[in-house]
Amino acid sequence: MKILFVGDIVGRVGRKLLKDHLSDVQKDHQADYTIVNVENAAGGFGITPAIAEEILGYGVDVMTSGNHIWDKREIFDYLDREPRLLRPGNYPKGTPGSWTHIGESPAGIRVAVVNLQGRVFMPLTDCPFRLIEKELPRITKETPVIIVDFHAEATSEKMALAWFLDGKVSAVIGTHTHIPTADERMLANHTAYISDVGMTGPYDSVIGMEVQTSLSRFLTGLHTRFEVASGHPRFCAALIEVDESTGHATSIRRIDRA
Repeated sequence: MKILFVGDIVGRVGRKLLKDHLSDVQKDHQADYTIVNVENAAGGFGITPAIAEEILGYGVDVMTSGNHIWDKREIFDYLDREPRLLRPGNYPKGTPGSWTHIGESPAGIRVAVVNLQGRVFMPLTDCPFRLIEKELPRITKETPVIIVDFHAEATSEKMALAWFLDGKVSAVIGTHTHIPTADERMLANHTAYISDVGMTGPYDSVIGMEVQTSLSRFLTGLHTRFEVASGHPRFCAALIEVDESTGHATSIRRIDRA
């Protein structure tokens, strides 16, 4: 089967890209299942229930997130009632929402999506390595097809988790830094990996934000209000092909559309 993973949606620009391109990309690549990271979908910070419903309506099966999932308080209750919107699993017990989702493709193939967050240069959370190590036996009882969104800053931490899970999950897909990396590869035991799938948003920017306001922070050290940029919008994703009987990935490729 073919699983499409779309990189971090940034603001209205990213949502329009998703609306305009997703159906064609799904058809062109015969995608059976679609996962989208949405933690920056509302003005570049967080997501609202209305925007989540909008994105699901475009033909998305599961939405993942990261540290900005908490930026809009109205999403808290929605997380508890919409299992297709995930938050990172290694937040403390009692945090709203779920971090794993078991869904089905139109052909009835079960797919597990797992959302984890890194700890290097990131907000304080529990250990993602120990969490997935503990919970993986439960998940693999449901299906061998397992896709991990690892929302992390450091490439070293992303690569370490991928090697830690090599042969145990179908893919480890890096998100958060908004810069598409050219290191997509198959690991030794058939786990697909990429350090960062990139963002679906404006690339004439500083990771999605207006250049001048971002420069002001670096030049003055003063807090300035970020605004989502608009120039050079690009749709970035990864396509992972998986043997549904074993959960082994057989290929991974980047997708980049302007």
